[in-house]
Amino acid sequence: MPNLRGVGREAEDRAAEFLIGQGFTIVTRRHKTRRGELDIVALDGDVLVFVEVKARRAPGYVPEESMSDAKIRALNTAIQLYLAEMEIRPNEFRLDLIAMDSNGIRHHKNILAP
Repeated sequence: MPNLRGVGREAEDRAAEFLIGQGFTIVTRRHKTRRGELDIVALDGDVLVFVEVKARRAPGYVPEESMSDAKIRALNTAIQLYLAEMEIRPNEFRLDLIAMDSNGIRHHKNILAP
């Protein structure tokens, strides 16, 4: 059985490298709040970006499918706690998703947008 924590860290490492290659600045990784963990916090120019990383190795599983409404609500709560903890009132922030599988890396920007 694979070490799922190690698989997750490897996926987050790849996602961080991908984001840096796209011109993002990594602020922090694996930030724990009392309501969950934020995988990556980065800057895209002046925009604070919270990045959720989802990876699937098994064929037939699509990482994007694991982003349920409940998961998005939990992430939004963790984001609000992070902002309060850091005393940050950004003009703009967004939640992105990095999905990885055998088809490669996909970056979905602003998944909270209607």
